[in-house]
Amino acid sequence: MLSGLVTAARTLTIFSVPGKDSEKFSNSLYWFPVVGAFLGALLGAVAWLGVRSGWNELAAAGVVVGGLLLTRGMHADGLADMADGFWGGRDRARILSIMKDPNVGSFGALALFSLMLLKWVAVLRLAEHGAFTVIASGVLLGRLSQVLLAVSLPYARRDGGTASGFVGGAGFRHAAVASGLSFLILLLLFYCDPVLLSLSVGASLLAAAGMGFLSQKKIGGVTGDVLGAVSEVTELFVWLAAGLALTAF
Repeated sequence: MLSGLVTAARTLTIFSVPGKDSEKFSNSLYWFPVVGAFLGALLGAVAWLGVRSGWNELAAAGVVVGGLLLTRGMHADGLADMADGFWGGRDRARILSIMKDPNVGSFGALALFSLMLLKWVAVLRLAEHGAFTVIASGVLLGRLSQVLLAVSLPYARRDGGTASGFVGGAGFRHAAVASGLSFLILLLLFYCDPVLLSLSVGASLLAAAGMGFLSQKKIGGVTGDVLGAVSEVTELFVWLAAGLALTAF
């Protein structure tokens, strides 16, 4: 069971974790929210240190850049590939071909710029309100969204790919365990603020559902790029929703 945690950590982070990888990559899906919580705690700490320094803008930038560094930019790269393919391809085959191209096109560049700008704005507002737990929860929920899409949709490439081992063996049990772990961790983060808890979960489900619907419509399933992209979009949705709520109330 712990081998799944090793695989999840190696897949989702830059850290070289000792141990043996899981024989079934899909077993690492149980641990995605736990790894997400760890990354979220690190980024929440970065934001806290930035605010303590009196420079909220730097705190927000630290979270955005730190998220890229801790994940090797893998999820952001997935978003760029997805944007290039979904808006640059006319049919399923062409979309998948574009997404496989390692070069970033104009749609991908625009998507990345927009994502980073909006994340910075959202995290800046969260930092100003001291909402560091929201920053952590967005990262956690981003990894849960990956699990939900891996379980809900088939792998889109008939010839397989880097994420086929995660998606091919994913089932209801993975989603149930990952969701249960996420809920327990979120209860610890938001034990005194059920409104922010509900808002964060609702925003993450909206992001996952929207990305899943779009991916199913465009390519008939998911790829590794889509799973990376949904993580980024979920983080953004959670942070924006909480930032708007904190501004309003």
